[in-house]
Amino acid sequence: MRGVMRVVITGPESSGKTSLAEGLADHYGTAVVREMARPYLESKVGKGTARVYVEEDLLHIARLQLEEEERTVDSIDPDQGLMVCDTDLITIRIWGQEKFGRSDPWIVRRIEQRQYDLWLLCAPDMPWEPDPLRENPHDRDRLFAVYEHTWEELGMPYVIMLGVHEVRMQQAIRAIERTRTSRSGA
Repeated sequence: MRGVMRVVITGPESSGKTSLAEGLADHYGTAVVREMARPYLESKVGKGTARVYVEEDLLHIARLQLEEEERTVDSIDPDQGLMVCDTDLITIRIWGQEKFGRSDPWIVRRIEQRQYDLWLLCAPDMPWEPDPLRENPHDRDRLFAVYEHTWEELGMPYVIMLGVHEVRMQQAIRAIERTRTSRSGA
């Protein structure tokens, strides 16, 4: 085994990412790297208010995300640990491309430098949950295709999560255990 196994939960808005991340952390007795966009935007625009942000905010969010990840990984036993990330910089890259037509070069460089073991891509096959910070209730299927294309293009190992929470948990645990087995060389 080579250090902490890093698993990222990703996908379009309101696709069950946080619930899956928290469920996996409970199952494995580990920590979740929180999504930093929400607290950042809530502090910037206020809780429950309309979303107003600019492209530079994505760079701040990306830096906060990496800081949170490093704080979390330092608290995990490197020989047996698993870290669950409730998003990553690739998600912020997609967000920048969708919202502003580009991604900050700093974010792109950091993506190339980061190493993760597995991405769990959540399909938008559950009802939309309204939230003042969410933007795309009618565009989730197209965005899911963007996510899938991005992971294919980058050649990153991912598994699509479908169905209700309990089914996704089973899918995720199987994918994590397969990845653990391949990491250990068994």
